[in-house]
Amino acid sequence: MHFFINHSKLPLPYSNPPKKIISLVPSQTELLYTLGMEDYVVGITKFCVHPPEWKHSKTIVGGTKQLHIEKIKALRPDLIIANKEENVREQIETLSHIAPVWVTDINNLDDALSMIHQMGEICRKNALADQCATNIQNNFSLLKSLQPSKKAAYIIWKQPLMVAAAQTFIHEMLTLCGFLNVFENKKRYPSITEQEFITTEPEFILLSSEPFPFQEKHIHYFQQMLPNSTIILVDGEMFSWYGSRLLHSVAYFKILIENIQKNN
Repeated sequence: MHFFINHSKLPLPYSNPPKKIISLVPSQTELLYTLGMEDYVVGITKFCVHPPEWKHSKTIVGGTKQLHIEKIKALRPDLIIANKEENVREQIETLSHIAPVWVTDINNLDDALSMIHQMGEICRKNALADQCATNIQNNFSLLKSLQPSKKAAYIIWKQPLMVAAAQTFIHEMLTLCGFLNVFENKKRYPSITEQEFITTEPEFILLSSEPFPFQEKHIHYFQQMLPNSTIILVDGEMFSWYGSRLLHSVAYFKILIENIQKNN
């Protein structure tokens, strides 16, 4: 069994770079593309939408939480990339009998940058990975957060009502933008009642485009619940993808912050 959690002190598993990679994590699939690993990635999930052309050229091995084990086994990978939050532990333990599984655990920007450096080491793409991480770090160093800070709730699911709370990558992004997460006293992704939600009195309600695809038609539901809150549809990839998508996040956040300050 080969099963190891992302940590800077853990030894990397290869003396040679992997030649057949399966990625079960959408944001890290995109990072592999950014690092020029197209010829080495053989399998991805149906949620790995970047780059779009890989959905036609790579084998789809199921969803992040419903994997086709036999399909993965048939690909004979020498590395499987998974994530503690996005994949199911029991399935990952099964896969660890097929090939080494690298399980990342990303809760903040430092974790993401460390993962990018490690991906570069594993794939022997150190220079590209280091440049990617440096660019991301530089972008975030220039981000000017909301002044003053604004109370916000970040909604990820409708029924049941679920939010991004503390100890999540989304919470880190909210904080860096200058939002005060009204559910920072809870952990991970709790379900909440409507009454709990109303009691928090957020100034802003951010409806994420994923995993639940919130759209304009859902705004009325929340506006009735909290008529004094400002409701914004946001791009979930910018708040929750921790690979090379972060190269675009700060530009997105700057526009979001500017629009809020302009209208308040």
